[in-house]
Amino acid sequence: MDKMTVKDIEVSGKRVLVRVDFNVPLNAEGKITDDSRIKATLPTIEYLIEAGAKVILCSHLGRPDGKVDNRLSLSIVGQRLSRILRQPVVVAEDCIGPRVEKAVASLGSGDVLLLENLRFHAEEEKGTAAFSKDLARLAEVYVNDAFGTCHRSHTSIVGITNYLPAVAGLLLEKELNTLGRILEAPVHPFGMLLGGAKVSDKVGMLDNIMAKVDYILIGGAMAAAFLQAKSYEVGLSLIDDSLNIVASLMERTLSNRVELVLPDDVGVTHEISPEDLVQNVSIKDIPPDKRIVDIGALTISRFTRELERCKTVFWNGPMGIYEIPRFAEGTKTMAKIIAGLNASTVVGGGSTAEIVTEMKLADKMTFVSTGGGASLRFLSGQELPGVEALLDKK
Repeated sequence: MDKMTVKDIEVSGKRVLVRVDFNVPLNAEGKITDDSRIKATLPTIEYLIEAGAKVILCSHLGRPDGKVDNRLSLSIVGQRLSRILRQPVVVAEDCIGPRVEKAVASLGSGDVLLLENLRFHAEEEKGTAAFSKDLARLAEVYVNDAFGTCHRSHTSIVGITNYLPAVAGLLLEKELNTLGRILEAPVHPFGMLLGGAKVSDKVGMLDNIMAKVDYILIGGAMAAAFLQAKSYEVGLSLIDDSLNIVASLMERTLSNRVELVLPDDVGVTHEISPEDLVQNVSIKDIPPDKRIVDIGALTISRFTRELERCKTVFWNGPMGIYEIPRFAEGTKTMAKIIAGLNASTVVGGGSTAEIVTEMKLADKMTFVSTGGGASLRFLSGQELPGVEALLDKK
């Protein structure tokens, strides 16, 4: 990575504003269901504490649309972080303003302050200069450790870098280095397992990585578009992408000698509901009145054989409608298979990261990215505004 990190600058005794990604999932009662994003930032936070910095953390949570919404207060995150760090974490009542500045002024070396939800201010997503200056007034150094939002040009990601020396945190550095190796020097054979709903979300990445990958395995709802392009009946399966995109991708896999592996069989059902039974059928026998909701048993075996050949595996996207347990068999089985591979295994963030964490398999993977959209954009070869705004190494 060619950007300066928190280890390249002096932080002792300084007020350091760290942009973290504490956008954790909450249940209906407002309880945190997965704190892996909090734990992922610990290397940076603990480094700063040990170096004697005055640590000011800032993040968004949910989509409050520029208004105060107590259900999306970061106070619950502060409580969890305090338990993890085994030291008090004060949660400010806002993220800017005189009272916050007073709280910052009272910080001692090694203290931690968490600012309130940035998105309680509409200016955060607009990247305004005034809001940037108000945030910058709190600190002497800015650290970006929020890879998951680096593809956004928000105030706390880009705007603030105009007013403070800006460097990468240790998690951001690890994300860029790990994903960078996939782009620059993957160990072959290199396989990608892709699922989820939309082909269009992954076109840029596939275009950029086509010359480096050996196998592309397609599951999830997006498999229906590929099957339809090959003239199979896909019933009521939702296809959001034009067949032209899929046809072009299929042609490119041929010209690049990439083995494209599509399902041999799928799970289908009439209705997307927890009560509906799943029928396992060959891709030649998909009924016109049913829809694809999972990959089938033969496909799981085929995908397993292909992945076992690989030395590098990248996985992004569920194999079916994971939220409904009876449509989740393919996803759960592939997660277990990938966790057991003798290969470098990288999970590409978003819902896929939540799945492997929920299944307690994250520590069996080589790396689980904290950024879904950001990881796909990075692997597409596009610049991430939050990374570009940081200082270059000298």
